[in-house]
Amino acid sequence: MSEPFDDFYAVIPAGGIGSRLWPLSRADAPKFLHDLTGSGQSLLRDTWDRLEPMTGPERIAVVTGRAHRAAVEAELPGIPDMNVFLESEPRDSAAAIGLAAAILHRRNPDVIIGSFAADHVIRGTRTFEFAVEQAVAVARDGYICTIGIQPSEPSVGFGYIEKGDELVIDRAPEAATVVRFVEKPDLETAKEYYANRSFLWNAGMFISKASVLLDELAANEPELHAGLLELAEAWDDRARRGPAVDRIWPGLKKIAIDYAVAEPAADKGRLAVIPGHFDWDDVGDFASLTKLISNGRKNDLAVLGPKARVLSDAATGILVSQTSRVISLIGVQNIVVVDTPDALLVTTTEHAQRVKGVVESLKLTGRGDVL
Repeated sequence: MSEPFDDFYAVIPAGGIGSRLWPLSRADAPKFLHDLTGSGQSLLRDTWDRLEPMTGPERIAVVTGRAHRAAVEAELPGIPDMNVFLESEPRDSAAAIGLAAAILHRRNPDVIIGSFAADHVIRGTRTFEFAVEQAVAVARDGYICTIGIQPSEPSVGFGYIEKGDELVIDRAPEAATVVRFVEKPDLETAKEYYANRSFLWNAGMFISKASVLLDELAANEPELHAGLLELAEAWDDRARRGPAVDRIWPGLKKIAIDYAVAEPAADKGRLAVIPGHFDWDDVGDFASLTKLISNGRKNDLAVLGPKARVLSDAATGILVSQTSRVISLIGVQNIVVVDTPDALLVTTTEHAQRVKGVVESLKLTGRGDVL
């Protein structure tokens, strides 16, 4: 695209530790601060670079935890201080995105915002920009718009969006209504969705006028909405901001934006979708990371880590190393090995989703030193 949109602001929620990628991803070094693609920079920086051509550096905001402020600003030296929105603790995506919407709406009542996760991988810059261009046009028409991904396989790891009737909106030729959201399906259902081109993967991208998103939040979660407006009113006054966050933020309801905004908007016919024809992955576990690094070659051993020292004989899967020790893998298939200075994970790609359970067990046993 030739020029940034003058009414568009990108919001990057940078929260969550990516617990299915433990022990690589930790509370003090979450997934979005890692280079998982071999690009030489973090997923957060990749996200910034993808969005900046559409916004310019002055119109990107990041919502992150107080503990990650220094790391975020080191990754994004071009971000204005006023566009770093700090949470005192995680309260899920409705609070994070709603806070950004409320602050930016106070600064500019006509602003359109787009929310794009800090830890997703997208390949195909031009097709991504075209999808966002369409979504912004749809948002100008008063809809909340999401970008759904055309499935490349019958995945059980993602939620789905059912696409409905086409919308006639200038500069958005692929726009359609959303019939419903569907939670992660079983394999047989996923195969049915894959065969039916009306179903798209839910990538968690939302584009809307800030005022429209806030109206929907007010209708569905009025207490959360009220708390966010109170925070926004104090936000740009440094003396008032900290006390307001400490008082209000911990009491805000924990709820995903899908449930607080998107699904109710779909029920009212206020939600639209643009199909995304670019490669996308949320890198949700080591199985997806294996596929990403190996480019889908199942007979390879994917290796991540600048100091990795590996001896492999007839082994497949993934090895992630943050140490300098020699690791030898012989005759093992679809293995996952993550070697860090204080923790070692060994599993298989088949059981990659169960890593989150290990993290929960460590929390219960008080082993916060390895989280």
